[in-house]
Amino acid sequence: QVRLVESGGGSVQAGGSLRLSCYASEGTLDGYAMGWFRQAPGKDREFVAAISLSGRSTLYIDSVKDRFTISRDDDKFTIYLEMINLKPEDTAVYYCVRGHPWGQIDGLLAGEIGAWGQGTQVTVSS
Repeated sequence: QVRLVESGGGSVQAGGSLRLSCYASEGTLDGYAMGWFRQAPGKDREFVAAISLSGRSTLYIDSVKDRFTISRDDDKFTIYLEMINLKPEDTAVYYCVRGHPWGQIDGLLAGEIGAWGQGTQVTVSS
């Protein structure tokens, strides 16, 4: 049973940067699309970004395009979310997710999630 462990969250001012990491312990990333969701206070959880099995394809919500970059290092069982030019509306708990075996990144967008991390808090002040 895979366990996804996020790290790298914190508090920054608007315009700042953070790099989130997600380590898959007791499991693997090989053969799975991976991604990030977030949940802001009082709002529903929303898709943020996804990366394909090969790492060659990525998908982002419009509000984070050109500011967030998702990447993966399967040898280290880790995915990353590089976030720059952060805005107060990016404040949320960020969750790492793993799809189903050999699933496509569109599946993550559709909510086809095989495993969730526990979340890491990102707070952006104005």
